[in-house]
Order: sequence, then structure tokens, then C-alpha cells
Amino acid sequence: MPPASPPPEGAVFLITGASSGIGEATARRAAEEGYRLVLAARSRERLEDLAAELGGPDRAVAVSCDVTEWEDQRGAVSAAHERFGRLDVAFANAGFGARRGFLEESPEQWKSMVLTNVYGAALTIRAALPSLRETRGHLLLTGSVAGRRALPGSLYSATKWAVTAMGEAARQELNGTGVRVTLVEPGAVDTPFFSRRPNEALEAEDVARVVLFAVSQPERVDINEVLIRPVGQEG
Repeated sequence: MPPASPPPEGAVFLITGASSGIGEATARRAAEEGYRLVLAARSRERLEDLAAELGGPDRAVAVSCDVTEWEDQRGAVSAAHERFGRLDVAFANAGFGARRGFLEESPEQWKSMVLTNVYGAALTIRAALPSLRETRGHLLLTGSVAGRRALPGSLYSATKWAVTAMGEAARQELNGTGVRVTLVEPGAVDTPFFSRRPNEALEAEDVARVVLFAVSQPERVDINEVLIRPVGQEG
């Protein structure tokens, strides 16, 4: 196994959906590894508390960001440059789910989910790409086991199939630029995503370790997909 590589001096890690769950756990792990952080989410108060805990203005900045709004996404990348002068890692992590069944949920909830999970991820890529090209950085996306196989009545599954395709499309576009692309596909995770804890579930920290494993590889190594399930998950 290639040895882990420390981040470049002053490297900056942008995370959407950073106020809870996988995003928050990744922020904590990245801070431990020495990254400076841009924490983006709609919940500004929770972000500011997390930013203060992870080192304050010199180490972490909180940015209000609705990932479905282009100006918010551009603002998050601008915050990285204005505060820290660069961007090395962008993690398109924001997303949420829905009950299965095409007669469940409301059309409004569906619309919000599709815009967040698909359009929001695409906007993160668009906003971060020029900066990642400059630093030969790393793009990560949160997919799902549900993006590998269709689930009965699941529009959420369809959004994660789109993210799977987006990750590969980005990888192909970025070939030759030095930018690496990783799609992280968790199974059930014990996060606010679920109203009840699944019987078999990963902790958010488990996924965060996988994210940092991917970004810590030598420059010649590009881990394109990581499928991570809790032991005992059937699907």
C-alpha cells in the first residue's frame, strides 16, 4: 500500500453539507490532518461553532451556502481564496433523501432533493474546477450504494445514479490535468439523514476516514470509487 502523503503546506479543503453527518466528521478529520477549511452549509450558526472549534479564523471559515444557488457556490470558493489564497480539495457532499415510493413525499420535496443532490453537486464541480486545476487538487463527491443499484420506488436512488455518472464524467474531463476525482459511496450511515438508526450502520467518522485516505495518496494514485458498507448490510 502506498504511504499516506501529508497535505501540501497551507492546503485548503472545502466541504459542502459541513454542518452535520459526513461533512462535519470529514471537517474534523481534515483539521487533524492539517488542512485549512471552508465549511459550507445552509445552517450558518452550527457552522460557526464548528469553525471556532476547529481553530477559528486562521484555520476554518464558515460560509452560508445553498448548493442549489450558483452565487452561493461561487462565494464558497471565493472565500477559500480570500481567506487562504488557494483551494486544494473540494468535497461535494451536500444532499438528502426521501421515502421510497412514487406516491410518497410531495412534488416540492422531490424537486428540492433533485436540485440539491444532482444540480448542487454539479454546481460545486463548476465552481471549484478552475481552482483545482491550478493546484492539481482533488474533487470528491458523496454518492451512495443506492447509486450502484436501483432501489424500489426510490427517486433518491436515481439522484445518486446521476452522481455516479457525474463523478466518472468529471474524471474523464480532468484526465491530464493532475486533478484527482473520487466518488465515495457509503451504505447506511448513522447520521441525521435517517429518522431512525438503521440496524446495521456506519458512523460518519468511518466515511470521513475513507475520504482522507483517498486524498492522502501519492499524486500518482487516483482512487476513483470507494464503496463502503457496514458489516451485515444486505443490499
